[in-house]
Amino acid sequence: MRGVDLAIYADALAGEAASLAARAERARSRLRQAAIEKRARRELTAVAVERLDALGVLGSVDEATTRAELRELEAALDAVEELQSWLEKELASAA
Repeated sequence: MRGVDLAIYADALAGEAASLAARAERARSRLRQAAIEKRARRELTAVAVERLDALGVLGSVDEATTRAELRELEAALDAVEELQSWLEKELASAA
């Protein structure tokens, strides 16, 4: 393989890794939001919670789905990072 081809592929992988990392961070953010909403539900009045539910302000995060999404994203990121590591060795040997 030519070094240029490897470098172009490495660049594409870096973009994919950055995209996966950003998506995973957004999922973590949604889980933090769900935790905040749970705490608010416990501390606000029943009337306020009912109104916020009616507005769709509370309970907008499906925790189980988000946790599953996060696990998938983290596994995908691990795989991409493994490929990047292999690619770096290939680049070093091509130089």
